[in-house]
Amino acid sequence: MTPENPNPLVFIVSGPSGSGKSTLVSKLRALPGTLFSVSYTTRPPRAQEGPGKWYDFVSEQEFERMVRQGEFLECAQVFGRHWYGTPRKWLDKAREEQLDLVLEIDVQGAAQVKQKIPEAVAIFVLPPSREELERRLRARGQDSDDSIARRLERARKEIDRYREYDYLIVNDDLERADNTILAIALAERAARRVMHQRAQAILDSFGG
Repeated sequence: MTPENPNPLVFIVSGPSGSGKSTLVSKLRALPGTLFSVSYTTRPPRAQEGPGKWYDFVSEQEFERMVRQGEFLECAQVFGRHWYGTPRKWLDKAREEQLDLVLEIDVQGAAQVKQKIPEAVAIFVLPPSREELERRLRARGQDSDDSIARRLERARKEIDRYREYDYLIVNDDLERADNTILAIALAERAARRVMHQRAQAILDSFGG
């Protein structure tokens, strides 16, 4: 690893559906020196969704094969239906190319990644309120009343795990939320670089 980036960072971003986390993740993806992990999922693509941007779409049989082969850094079943997983290849690629890795994953996957990579930086995106979250979900026009009710109940359970995260962002103002997530990323990068340089200076003081 180079002194400039001895240990690429892993940024985890989670939040309920409708919290706006994908918009904030787009800000991280635009930062130079980052690599976005494209997840695999067994759910069918939605309108305007294509493979390779946010998700790659596979059959349950293919997903199960990847699980057996140990190809996932984390995987979880959402709503008791579809599976989602983060391929290990993205972490390997990030380390090889000295890039910080950005993961957009749910609370189950985040817990798995933090267990394997404790130094990963976990960021949770919160909606301003239940009422606002419901308004956003309905405004998308993609879900039935039953589906929205399930999403709201799942949001409650996800938000209950906010203490597992290093940073919280309340997405009540998009510009402020954008600035906050960028500030977190830049501060973590600066801290990592300064810490490495200090450690190297101490090591150099031993000579040899």
